[in-house]
Amino acid sequence: MKASIRYEHQAHYYTSHLVNRKEKEIWVVLHGYGQLANFFLKKFEPVFSEDILFLAPEATNYTYLQGFTGRVGANWMTKHERETAIANNHRYLNALLHTLLLKWDRAPIVHVLGFSQGAATATRWVSQLDIPVRTLVLWAGGFAHDLDVHAASNKLKNMQLYSVEGTQDEFITEESKQKQEELISTLGLDVNYKSFDGGHELNMDVFREMVFSKEYQGSRGQMFDI
Repeated sequence: MKASIRYEHQAHYYTSHLVNRKEKEIWVVLHGYGQLANFFLKKFEPVFSEDILFLAPEATNYTYLQGFTGRVGANWMTKHERETAIANNHRYLNALLHTLLLKWDRAPIVHVLGFSQGAATATRWVSQLDIPVRTLVLWAGGFAHDLDVHAASNKLKNMQLYSVEGTQDEFITEESKQKQEELISTLGLDVNYKSFDGGHELNMDVFREMVFSKEYQGSRGQMFDI
């Protein structure tokens, strides 16, 4: 017979600087499959700012990347016990963000970026999150195919949505693009598409241009009560 139990679990996250709770914005950045949060966060160093806190949670499933020793990577889920992993991710990320925002008098604007596997994880998470998210960036990944259409649409339509991909990304196919277009149409979302000359990777020039563009700047400035 199969049974389940919940217990206290310890997870790790990294921040761009010591939190002073004077930051005006938070970017929650979710890494991809086989990555670790501290190395992922380092990629954002060129855009670090005292006014913006970058928060990189680390997925809690670990594995050796090759064989039985050597480099270790983390992932948000595998096909085994997938639904349990999704529920655990939500509890973990919800608790992290709520705990982080506790001592802010007025919460900063929250933005979320998901890279690769982290993109699907991000769409599931923000679709059930009770904290307002201003911007959702799906980088080298897309919307999760198993989203509750009604619930997700109601949440996501209030966010500024971006889809960013490299023109030589070997993991993005014409078939996957078509499926994403169909899903986005079903969800009734307005997505801003951006691309760059590169592969399955982040590009800080593109990210900087997006974050500090006039279009993006126009969506900044509103603070939310917790």
